[in-house]
Amino acid sequence: MNEAEIRENLKQVLDPDSGKDIVTAGVVERIEVEDGAVSVTLKTSNPAMHHKQRLIDAVEFALERAYGKELKCTIDVEVEAKVKVAEAAAIGIPGVKHIVAIASGKGGVGKSTVTANLAVGMAQRGYKVALVDADIYGPSMPIMLDAATERPGTKDIDGHKWMTPVESYGVKLMSIGFFADPSQAIVWRGAMATKALRQMFKDTHWGEIDYMFIDLPPGTGDIHLTAVQTVPLSGAIIVTTPQDIALADARKGVAMFRLPQINVPVLGIIENMSWFTPAELPENRYYIFGSEGAQTLADEMGTQVLGKLPLIQSVREAGDIGRPAILQENTQAKKYLDEVLNEVERVLERSSLSGEKSEVVQITRK
Repeated sequence: MNEAEIRENLKQVLDPDSGKDIVTAGVVERIEVEDGAVSVTLKTSNPAMHHKQRLIDAVEFALERAYGKELKCTIDVEVEAKVKVAEAAAIGIPGVKHIVAIASGKGGVGKSTVTANLAVGMAQRGYKVALVDADIYGPSMPIMLDAATERPGTKDIDGHKWMTPVESYGVKLMSIGFFADPSQAIVWRGAMATKALRQMFKDTHWGEIDYMFIDLPPGTGDIHLTAVQTVPLSGAIIVTTPQDIALADARKGVAMFRLPQINVPVLGIIENMSWFTPAELPENRYYIFGSEGAQTLADEMGTQVLGKLPLIQSVREAGDIGRPAILQENTQAKKYLDEVLNEVERVLERSSLSGEKSEVVQITRK
């Protein structure tokens, strides 16, 4: 048993990211053999725990199959400390100036509702806006932007066929929801989902865009890594409720963007469902999910709160019928959404992410 022989045996193990064997893909960093024991060091740019564990299990299985279960082996996985955003910047999306991810650690906190209103609100203010619905397994943007029956088009440019996004309320939109029946469950493995997301980014002709918002799915998994490895993110915004359980997951979301392998600035936190005020008691506020949770998290993580949105029935109703509440006039929902949008616009400008405003026009459905 020697290093060359072990390398040959490890060629039976595939790298999930590249599809090549781990030796050819350069995942095997070092192999040491001493006194009948084997030490293998692997390197990867994927920091996901499940990815690292799959590599370890596969290498252990290959070595045990070759040398028996009595073999003493130590397997370490090192995550490469290189900034994926810098790599992505070299292959950015033509015409797109700034890309902002909207994330949450936990589902059900209203992230997609907030994203839809931010995108439409920025379009109302004269910016050229795009939105990518990156929630592969639960796309909701086609419904929220009244585009469920629409389909992307195609366009030939210099011999290359591009997809063209659906446009609604001044926002250019791409979603996996356009390619699947609404009642169809999208049962895909991670590789298929990430490939579909890359195609939406790279195979779409976006034109000139000031801000592209990405509605990420809950959690910290393959889709998030694909987003930061595929496009150069300018920053990320975290959406949470003030509830402790939601804050615990939001904390992980902030930490994910600050990993050395990702290194995306967290622009701030938006607190949703901050309180409830019944129509018959307009002076009362009921803090159903707790209070000041986002501020506590922001102080802890060294970021800022971009605004608070109360629990308002019309916001939910507006999303269900495909007309975001930011389009309403003279309502409490519009008031609070505008306050958050003011702060988001300010922080984007302050972070040198501002786009060029076009002449403000009245935005209609299409």
